[in-house]
Amino acid sequence: MATNKPNGLSPRNTSRGRPRTTGTATCARCGRTAGRTRATWPEGKICGPCFTTATRTHGTCPGCGKDRLLPGPPETSEGPRCAPCSGILHNFHCSRCNTEGEFYRRGICARCALRDDLNELLLSHPADPETAGKIVDVLCKVDRPESIITWKRSPKVQTLLASISSGQTPLTHEGLDEHRETAGRAADHLRALLVHHGLLPYQDPYLARFESWIHDKLKPLPAEVAKPVEYFATWHHLRRIRSMVTPETNAQAPVHSAKQEITETIKFLDWLWQIHHRTAATCSQQDIETWIATGPTTRKSIRTFIVFAKKTGTNNRVDMGHYTAKTRPAITQDQRLTWLRELLTGTSESLPYRVAGTLLLLYAQPLVRVARLRADAVETSESSGTTRITFGTHPVPVPQPFADLLEAHFQSRPNLRTGSHAENPWLFPGTRAGQHLHPNTIMDRLRSLGINLIGARNAALDEHLLVSPPPLVADALGYSHQVAFLHADAAGDAWARYVNLRTKP
Repeated sequence: MATNKPNGLSPRNTSRGRPRTTGTATCARCGRTAGRTRATWPEGKICGPCFTTATRTHGTCPGCGKDRLLPGPPETSEGPRCAPCSGILHNFHCSRCNTEGEFYRRGICARCALRDDLNELLLSHPADPETAGKIVDVLCKVDRPESIITWKRSPKVQTLLASISSGQTPLTHEGLDEHRETAGRAADHLRALLVHHGLLPYQDPYLARFESWIHDKLKPLPAEVAKPVEYFATWHHLRRIRSMVTPETNAQAPVHSAKQEITETIKFLDWLWQIHHRTAATCSQQDIETWIATGPTTRKSIRTFIVFAKKTGTNNRVDMGHYTAKTRPAITQDQRLTWLRELLTGTSESLPYRVAGTLLLLYAQPLVRVARLRADAVETSESSGTTRITFGTHPVPVPQPFADLLEAHFQSRPNLRTGSHAENPWLFPGTRAGQHLHPNTIMDRLRSLGINLIGARNAALDEHLLVSPPPLVADALGYSHQVAFLHADAAGDAWARYVNLRTKP
């Protein structure tokens, strides 16, 4: 771990993979030592990492002009060449599909080896050969078949696939749900691939898990607590979330908020029943005030339940106002600039998280919204060379050097090889096909650097509001006008003098 930098930034080691082994053999390309080499080509011995890079480099050969594998030396002025033009005698063509690349097994590529394994597992005794064949095709379409080969080695995965092939498990969301406890993440991974390729209809993963979470949460509760909570969870949260979920807008954020409100409501009603033998219908205003005053600020989350109870006539005698935070965290402008400089030019994090942190520090974007940014939110004009990004009602310019950093991330987005191609709609793709990176992943990585996330967002928003009126900032950055005016007041300038400033010569 590197030493701490000014203003609390703690860089992390971004080196990936296992440490290189040392040995007596020296690679002719990278010059590093290795325990053993993978091949001997005209320039000399080639180590494993250089061999893998060479056998995964495709393009137009500058020698013969053909589009094919380019394993030749990359240091030449024209770039790497194909095997015949480089004098490499090895035949890289798969004996079955004729694709050029690294052999995985007995002269065949990884994709053909994967198809052999899946045919043996799924098509030996299928209940529905057509469906089993479609599953094989879906799993073989992934851009990196080696990942599926590794994934299917798990006994849980093999049991799941065999159960689907034999017909014991129907190929539906409900069928995969039956394996959630036994297969766990393997079932969710398979579900994401099948949805991504159209073999299963779209189902929001957060909403499905939320419904199971509610059932498990209510199971051990007494009836006096479980009944009002179930009514609240079903007719307020579930109904609202189901109406807003689409393939473009998932339920991650509302489900996260709903879980906290339901959890705090359960704690309150359980305390009310166990200590005072009162229910949601018989609790008093004093009960609510005592509960809020004697615990952490998370207890304020019961307000939604109190409002729901009044609205539905469960209890009309109680009321609860909005919670106002006593403090408003914010970092200094020097800290903000230091962190921006480090994320833009330093090596404290890998590229995707540097881009996400810059969106927080430069545009005051909540990381929940950053994770859900779509790739088409970024626009680059070929004529002017300018880059713009859309958060609200209209695109805003992206200054240098962040424009170059954003473009570099866009061209090398990670986690695109789980699906069949790179047409992923998200700016920050997740590890499962068709899904974006989870916001908590980004939050944890940036917090580990020492960045105060809420303070950084408030400081960035304050800077925008000091130079522009709240409505313009709200429209540009995707905030409501009400929130923008509240932050403007907290920043020290409510823009009451904006019209007078505009009329001065």
